[in-house]
Amino acid sequence: MKNNFYITTTIALIITFALGYFLSSNWYVLFGIILIFTILGYYDLSQTKHTIMRNYPVLGRLRFVLEELRPKMYQYFIESDIDGRPFNRVDRSTVYQRAKGVRDTIPFGTQLDVYAEGYEWICHTIAPKPFDTINHDPRILIGNKGCKHPYSSSIINISAMSFGAISANAVRALNAGAKIGNFAHNTGEGGLSHHHLEEDGDLIWQIGTAYFGCRDEEGKFDPELFAEKSKNPNVKMIELKISQGAKPGHGGILPAEKNSEEIAKIRHIKPFTKVSSPPYHTAFDTPLEMVQFIQKLRDLSGGKPVGFKLCIGYKSEFISICQAMIELDIYPDFIAVDGGEGGTGAAPPEFSNYVGAPLIDSLDFVHNILNGLDIRQHIKIIASGKITSAFHVARVIALGADGCYQARGMMISLGCIQALMCNTNECPTGITTQDPKLTRGLVVEDKKFRVANYHKTTLKNFAELLGATGVTETKNLMRSHIYRRVSLNSMITYEELFPSIKVGSMLTEEVPAKYKMDFAFADKTRWGIHP
Repeated sequence: MKNNFYITTTIALIITFALGYFLSSNWYVLFGIILIFTILGYYDLSQTKHTIMRNYPVLGRLRFVLEELRPKMYQYFIESDIDGRPFNRVDRSTVYQRAKGVRDTIPFGTQLDVYAEGYEWICHTIAPKPFDTINHDPRILIGNKGCKHPYSSSIINISAMSFGAISANAVRALNAGAKIGNFAHNTGEGGLSHHHLEEDGDLIWQIGTAYFGCRDEEGKFDPELFAEKSKNPNVKMIELKISQGAKPGHGGILPAEKNSEEIAKIRHIKPFTKVSSPPYHTAFDTPLEMVQFIQKLRDLSGGKPVGFKLCIGYKSEFISICQAMIELDIYPDFIAVDGGEGGTGAAPPEFSNYVGAPLIDSLDFVHNILNGLDIRQHIKIIASGKITSAFHVARVIALGADGCYQARGMMISLGCIQALMCNTNECPTGITTQDPKLTRGLVVEDKKFRVANYHKTTLKNFAELLGATGVTETKNLMRSHIYRRVSLNSMITYEELFPSIKVGSMLTEEVPAKYKMDFAFADKTRWGIHP
């Protein structure tokens, strides 16, 4: 290929130069083009980083062009309506339509394979409830005996997305939508910024392992700074992030190109540097200390609801936390259970693909343990992980959640096209970028109504699902309402698949066999598994 390139380009240059010299100067244009490609080819032959370019000068560059175009061509021309990942076109289109307030019905029946293993559905009754008699804005009161300012929360709220991971315009549009729709917006671990406060929406302030926005110069938790910021009237709840589903056991990552001076000032860090949050907390070392820290946050905030978010790893560690709660008689106001299918702006593929329990399994476990230890009444459960439709909401509530978070669903309502460029600072829709040339395209005054519309319409469809099942309140949704196909001729309910645990049964009766090993390893004085 190397010799062929030398011969071909040399001959082409001689011929086009001669044609230009003897016939017409217009041939010099073609000569110039060939000369440029020749220089490019000589560079390709001399460089040592890319084998394909070195062996196939100029033509080898097409590989990189095709790699760049592949995701876009696949999404628009190849994938079907139901096989896109992480979200298929049917789910994305449903969000778009509801956000825009246009027709969201589908023609000609479902495209899903209802006989495929894993297909799920919700039961309906012969005597459904009239839809107009069902509350279209169901809410939950978050706050137990230790809370002085309980919060009346929507059952659907915006999940954690930090300013830095997403743009200022995206933050403002989400918060403004939350204000219109009367639901809450989680700040993410990146700190409480002025962008979160501009639109006056309700906030859940998330505190992560790096304590951004409430840290001292050494990166340790600063109680005075936390107390000052947490008393802001827009901050309705505090969430302590233990781990997240997209990268459990791994701290957050902010690429240097996203770490502007503004973001650095909010987070109390150096600008234009890659920032990796520690994978663990320095404010506590044991389950007992963690529960005490939760009480400390509650006291410092003036008695606001405080909870924690985690993705289930070692089940024994969660049991240890629960045992610490019982011993200290201190309970978080809520627990956010994040599934391993959760999304993020940047994470190593091993962590996104292979670390952390999925939401359905985690939610079953958490609800069962809280019930079995008779402490469920103190704590609300919020589910998070790939929730975009009313059926997804109904499914997690039937399994034991009180409400849910949505992150990517809310991003899609803003206009996210699933370009999968969140970690590049080149998001074409201006959501996951800090590039002002791209963020200017996201118009807050327009997108805030789309966020509110999506939330409102999803709740409306959830209410209609409730009515179809014959119940009028979320607390009456049970595991027996949800069916899953496990084979061609076998269907079972969630109650059969994930058997419920009786309240207090783990205190008065023998612990179920599937949890015995987890209880054996549980130790409220330390983390991990120890023989």
